[in-house]
Amino acid sequence: MIKIDALTVQFGGIKPLDALNAEFTAPICGLIGPNGAGKTTLLNVLSGFVTPVKGTIWLNDSRLLGLSPRRRVELGLRRTFQQELVVDELTAAENIQAIADHVSANSADARREIGAAIDFVGLGARRQTRGRQLNLFERRMVEVAKTLIGRPKVILMDEPGAGLNEAETERLRRLLADIPSAFEAQLVLIDHDADLIAAVCMETLVLDFGKRLAMGPTRAVLDDPVVRRAYLGRE
Repeated sequence: MIKIDALTVQFGGIKPLDALNAEFTAPICGLIGPNGAGKTTLLNVLSGFVTPVKGTIWLNDSRLLGLSPRRRVELGLRRTFQQELVVDELTAAENIQAIADHVSANSADARREIGAAIDFVGLGARRQTRGRQLNLFERRMVEVAKTLIGRPKVILMDEPGAGLNEAETERLRRLLADIPSAFEAQLVLIDHDADLIAAVCMETLVLDFGKRLAMGPTRAVLDDPVVRRAYLGRE
């Protein structure tokens, strides 16, 4: 569970987040809004890469603000980025091992977690393939697998479906839907694909110019006329 209270980020005269209040309680939560709405800024604040000027954030029973990014990882926070961070010279398994070296309790746990993550994302046959030989979808799956290492509590994903074709997006949808039950982790998902958000997210927050435009059950949020005008560009 993530609880955000009066969160404000300011760069000069610009406020990418402006007195934001929100609470993510569902197993899979959506985070949507127009370009520049503050979505990635919010993930950066949660991750510890951006420091707000005001506000409070709770991850379950822990206050996040003031903690280093590493300490947040230790508490169970995981993150993907818009750009894949796959090392071309390492195999798929070695890319995941690099994360396990920092977050797994011991080598036995690491081996078990790496195997489980690789199998979950469907890369078993590609585990010894170097990053430069993986296609876009496979690289994206390596990124997802990395978030599943070390008993995650909350996983933040920034546009995991970007650039994928229809068949790949469907595979991603099924995989995302299974993460909470398979790994006991909450998922917060940014994506511009409204169909993907509708398919997997139980509740959704809509940002617009750093403010909360709407939050609630995903279908009701996506059907809200105000949201449709601001986010979907139609009545």
